[in-house]
Amino acid sequence: MQYLYSFANVSLTLRVMDRLSSMSNLPLQSLTVIYLVDRWVMHLSFRNSLGSAAEGDLLAFLNENGMPHTPSKQLITTLQALSQGQTPTQVMNKHQVVVVSHGVPDPRELQEFCARFVEGLGYYPPSLV
Repeated sequence: MQYLYSFANVSLTLRVMDRLSSMSNLPLQSLTVIYLVDRWVMHLSFRNSLGSAAEGDLLAFLNENGMPHTPSKQLITTLQALSQGQTPTQVMNKHQVVVVSHGVPDPRELQEFCARFVEGLGYYPPSLV
């Protein structure tokens, strides 16, 4: 079972990551976070189906903070490459997509990415707030 959502900024993305970490009953296999300049895309992959109540709760929370995302061809090939075992660095080099995090949810990866991005840019774009 997989879900693909987009979020307007890093604060919403971190909120979702925090919530997923607190929901220990979810059979989360991997979480991928991709930065697309104007939004953050989160791909959630579960080992098996969620119960209807758990799925309803998860979808309600995701819809409250973001929206379902329709992937481009480039994003589809990026996610396929990651699921086939390529490293985020290999995927970024080949597909020119910024993979901020892949695997176990780790909010520190997003925070470090934002800090480095802002340091190089010199200001906070709206999507990094």
